[in-house]
Amino acid sequence: MKLKLYQIDAFTDEIFRGNPACVVPLKNWLPDETLLKIARENAVAETAFFIDNGNTIHLRWFTPEIEMDLCGHATLATAHCLATILDYKSNRIIFDTKSGALTVEVKDGMYYMDFPSRMPETATLPDIITRALTIQPKEVFKSRDYVLVYDSEEDIKNIKIERSIFDLINLDPGGVIVTAAGTDSDFVSRYFTSQSSILEDPVTGSAHCSLIPFWSERLGKDKLFARQISERGGQLYCENKSERVIVAGKAKTYSVGHFWIE
Repeated sequence: MKLKLYQIDAFTDEIFRGNPACVVPLKNWLPDETLLKIARENAVAETAFFIDNGNTIHLRWFTPEIEMDLCGHATLATAHCLATILDYKSNRIIFDTKSGALTVEVKDGMYYMDFPSRMPETATLPDIITRALTIQPKEVFKSRDYVLVYDSEEDIKNIKIERSIFDLINLDPGGVIVTAAGTDSDFVSRYFTSQSSILEDPVTGSAHCSLIPFWSERLGKDKLFARQISERGGQLYCENKSERVIVAGKAKTYSVGHFWIE
């Protein structure tokens, strides 16, 4: 079977920046085991698989290890693929996903994703995570992910993770967000996942389901500009809308090709 494969850098307008995702259109669903093997072979943080059902598009996301309940950058990559390569006829794309219906509005090269809000609550950090961090947070919160708040952007840049310790905890399907107010943005973040092939995710749209309501409340504003300051880096244009959040960004196509499975 010959399948199409698109690799797209999300949350950036430059190739080799942002977060790379692979996008695979399907006519029918393959076995989950096969989807996972494809994701492992692609060796990027997420591979998005979709089936166009006409009015909606059924979308699923796989890391090299598991199927995810929500993924921002691979959703953005899929919308970019549909809009710029596959000639999708509408500027409003409705994805049917494990997190419910997700709408993406396409306008002037920007993709506005309507995601659920996940306001984090005060929490206690597990000792394993504490021991894995070279710099300790000032505050700890949790929703799907742990949200660790620091004093400065410099702290976020300088944090290192001791992986041999960090991987002792299973956070499936969540991770650890480290965040602080930004110097040239409203806030910055980095994102780490234990027991995964990719320790630090370059740009994590789903993490902003928690970061947006948190920083919106703390900064007293609904529209925010965020940077994820991983090595590749990315920019996110955010809006808090009570029960929902808007996570927006740009994307660039890196490659277009095919692959074959038996």
